[in-house]
Amino acid sequence: MHLNSIRVDGERLWRSLMDLAQIGATPKGGVCRLALSDLDGEARRRFLRWCEAAGCAVAVDAIGNIFARRPGRRAELAPVLAGSHLDSQPTGGKFDGAYGVMAALEVLRTLNDHRIETEAPVEIVAWTNEEGSRFQPVMMGSGVYVGAHDLASTLAQRDQDGVTVGEALARIGFAGDARLFGQPAGAYFEAHIEQGPVLEDADVVIGVVTGALGLRWFDVIASGQDAHAGTTPLARRRDAMLAAAQVIVELDRIAREHPPSGRATVGAMTVAPNSRNVIAGQVSFTVDLRHSDEAALAAIEEAFRRACAAIGAARGVSFTIKQVSAYPVTQFDPGAIAAVRVGAAALGISHMDIVSGAGHDAVNMAGHAPTAMIFVPCAGGISHNEREAAEPDHLEAGCNVLLQAVLAKAGVR
Repeated sequence: MHLNSIRVDGERLWRSLMDLAQIGATPKGGVCRLALSDLDGEARRRFLRWCEAAGCAVAVDAIGNIFARRPGRRAELAPVLAGSHLDSQPTGGKFDGAYGVMAALEVLRTLNDHRIETEAPVEIVAWTNEEGSRFQPVMMGSGVYVGAHDLASTLAQRDQDGVTVGEALARIGFAGDARLFGQPAGAYFEAHIEQGPVLEDADVVIGVVTGALGLRWFDVIASGQDAHAGTTPLARRRDAMLAAAQVIVELDRIAREHPPSGRATVGAMTVAPNSRNVIAGQVSFTVDLRHSDEAALAAIEEAFRRACAAIGAARGVSFTIKQVSAYPVTQFDPGAIAAVRVGAAALGISHMDIVSGAGHDAVNMAGHAPTAMIFVPCAGGISHNEREAAEPDHLEAGCNVLLQAVLAKAGVR
């Protein structure tokens, strides 16, 4: 049998995705499955059952990452990994993260169907807390795995209710073995919906992902003076909301000065005392900066800091800026990229090179193992949204390309 003739079972892949989407399903058709919540635990256990049914040996590390290994002919070879994450945003969709894990599972099921023995083992990985919506840092599980984050300090991180990562892991039963961290890998592949409009606009099915934008996250506090909205003259005000608003507008201008990949986003804000007739004394907000060039990203950050200083001085408001995450511009491995590109070409599927605007666990893995990603279109480029949608045929095509890439790196006699 020629390996290029092997195809995954697209209907089985779709059923797995839809079954998984029932866990944490929202009324608008999306998913709310926050990291290390009871629902995340339920999804993990269902995934484990599927892996065990596929004959995989399952292991869990000390940050809760799940590894499901299909043995190869040569056990001494480093495994080829494929996967993503099972956690979601509070108003997330069915495919972000879940597709990468289910696609990897479908690859292993297909290898079983055709009784294909790979030279190296093939391993599915489901990373912990990629989204960063409940706990910081974002891309937590893969970051701890590769040594980018300290285990003890990460386990001590708390959510808004004061629950630590360690407590949440123990509650759902996924506190595992620290000896599994940083194991050698022959390659790492991650299939994902694009989360943007490029592929759909180009009418191309496969994005051959060559790298990812650099990312810097900040928590910002603007501190002024809360005072009566009616009795305090405009000239006497130290309005934290007004100062924060000016910074936010300035951030948009700064990003636009660094095309085409400059990004600046304020996605969350808390106002105190948050009363209709009180001038805001304190405003806390998040800042997300991205660019494909490290020097340009640094310039955006510097301009942001200057804006805070200047606007704060003019408004009598102080700004405290804390960096909470930083990921450099990432270039994926040429050999792993080639395996994706060759796989798409061999299957006759339209494809194009693309850079990821979003952060993924592949960014952490890129410094640990030869890494590449496979993108498929999502409707309207919409993600992190309950309306997130993808075509079954596109998901199947991406999974078939993943299969070819995995076979190329794992080897078959």
